[in-house]
Amino acid sequence: MSKHESKTAVRTGAATHDDGTAGATHGTRRAAKPTVTQRVAFVGSGPGDPDLLTVRAVELLCHAEVVVTEVPGHAELVRRVLLDAGCTELPELIDGGFGEDGQPLTHASRAKVVVKQVKTGRRVVRLISGDPFVYASGPEEAQACAKAGLAFEIVPGVSAVTAVPAYAGIPLTTKNHREVAVVTCGDAKVDWSQYADSRTLVLLSAVGQIGAIADALVAGGRAASTPVSMTSVGTTTEQRTVISTLESIAADAREARMEPPAVIVVGEVVDLRDALSWFETKPLFGWRVLVPRTKEQAGALSGNLRSHGAVPEEVPTISVEPPRNPQQMDKAVHGLVEGRYEWIAFTSVNAVRAVREKFDEYGLDARAFSGLKIAAVGDKTAQAIADWGLRADLVPSGEQSAAGLLADWPPYDEVLDPINRVFLPRADIATENLVAGLIDLGWEVDDVTAYRTVRAAPPPAPVREAIKSGKFDAVVFTSSSTVRNLVGIAGKPHPSTIIAVIGPATAKTAEEHGLRVDVMAPEPSVEAVVDALAGFGAARRLALLDADEPVTKPSERRPAGRRKAKSSS
Repeated sequence: MSKHESKTAVRTGAATHDDGTAGATHGTRRAAKPTVTQRVAFVGSGPGDPDLLTVRAVELLCHAEVVVTEVPGHAELVRRVLLDAGCTELPELIDGGFGEDGQPLTHASRAKVVVKQVKTGRRVVRLISGDPFVYASGPEEAQACAKAGLAFEIVPGVSAVTAVPAYAGIPLTTKNHREVAVVTCGDAKVDWSQYADSRTLVLLSAVGQIGAIADALVAGGRAASTPVSMTSVGTTTEQRTVISTLESIAADAREARMEPPAVIVVGEVVDLRDALSWFETKPLFGWRVLVPRTKEQAGALSGNLRSHGAVPEEVPTISVEPPRNPQQMDKAVHGLVEGRYEWIAFTSVNAVRAVREKFDEYGLDARAFSGLKIAAVGDKTAQAIADWGLRADLVPSGEQSAAGLLADWPPYDEVLDPINRVFLPRADIATENLVAGLIDLGWEVDDVTAYRTVRAAPPPAPVREAIKSGKFDAVVFTSSSTVRNLVGIAGKPHPSTIIAVIGPATAKTAEEHGLRVDVMAPEPSVEAVVDALAGFGAARRLALLDADEPVTKPSERRPAGRRKAKSSS
């Protein structure tokens, strides 16, 4: 190879390897050859909303042994993504944003951190805000890896440039506005006269300079009345947007106490926010909602709350544990296999799980249910049964409860029913109504404790204080036991907190504990109770707007005599 060819090879940079990753092209024999074990994925985390992560990003995070973060919020993002994906072990988190002295790392220093971690041979993900190659340090860090002979992969992310305006309801282009200029301000000197035309401008790192920038644009020929938006902490439930004009944006931003990170849009497209605002107008936007459930069951409820803009905070109040004496359950399962029962009645998803675990313990599978009729108290329990490969023969046609199940349960018939016994696996604190009702219908019932519900340990002191002082906007109760246990371990929620319950029995228990029930689901399901709470939030928001009142959250109580706070929603 000639000297010229050698320089060309080095200058060419990354090459694609058989495994689909990119790595350094070795221009000389001395260059280290990339190995599969020494690799890093530069992953765009998006602007803040974990739901904007790509499928590939989630896959890499799930298999990572080390994640080099960039901002404080990345640690929580990784935790939530991995828990949602069912991963129980979290990778080691390395702070790539700040050094030991607390100062922000330079691109070169951050690249050294990444290279050091990759050389350990572990699977490394370098998490970069937004997109790694859009106004980020991805190119410099990737070049450092290429120079060190390390393999790397680039996983694009959603850039704040487009995502934050979209979450604010502001399109950057329309059929009448086709040109966009993105300007990153920072400490750089910008000739604003070249942006004095009608193009839409997206300004980054400009919060502290917006007054001078606005003046320069007006001096260059932009109309002082040109619409301007400033959106801080975009795509998160802390997002706030100020709408103004070039002549007023500096004063309006100061009054609203807007702080970085923020994306600013200048142009006529800002006027479309009135019609297109969709995120900040969600019915539960920014509401801090307490979720007192078993840890295993909180995920679906929290996910539904997030879809309506809420910020769920899970506080375990119940721990599901095996029965103290497993012999009763063992005997019942043996009886099931031997054909002792005509029916098995599942009154909860936990009951299905308990029987299934016992089957796994004995090496049994769904075939043991052959010839057995199966009843489920509701659709969720029926789905848990279906996930096992079984089908419920009886699900209440009306109210999904023990009473609803009894209403549809057939009486024992000596001719049609060869066996008159029912296996009822349930919680240790379940009511006796179902047992008594089945006996009245002529059935014999083996009422078996399949699992125990135990009160969880009290939450941390700050959470207890938030519950009592009204820092939560709402609490969602999904059973009577969650009411009793939350009050027992943390005290009663503040009167300003909106109380939502899953059904009449839970409502009765809440009222017995001195709580005012504001929302009750029309049917006993997680989706129904969250939708009902969202409907309450939407009606409340509309009422405030109709009364020309600022849109506030229930926790934002206004003490008597205080001036009303402005809302940016």
